[in-house]
Amino acid sequence: EDITVKQQDSHNLLRPETAESLFVMWRLTHDNKYREYGWSMFESFRKYARVDTGGYASIDSVKTTDVRRRDKMESFWTA
Repeated sequence: EDITVKQQDSHNLLRPETAESLFVMWRLTHDNKYREYGWSMFESFRKYARVDTGGYASIDSVKTTDVRRRDKMESFWTA
């Protein structure tokens, strides 16, 4: 494994900092890998966190594709 994620830390609260960091890295380096990482992240949010009624929900564990969404969308997700 490239990275180890403990079970108690495997949730996703839809925090935007990683996507913002990838944008900054792309602006600084102009290396398209950062754009590709960001696009992959965006596609994953759409696939796993989007709910049928619109909006997005936090995820209990990113360690499985059998996603259990929390009935909660943090306010910073739309900021």
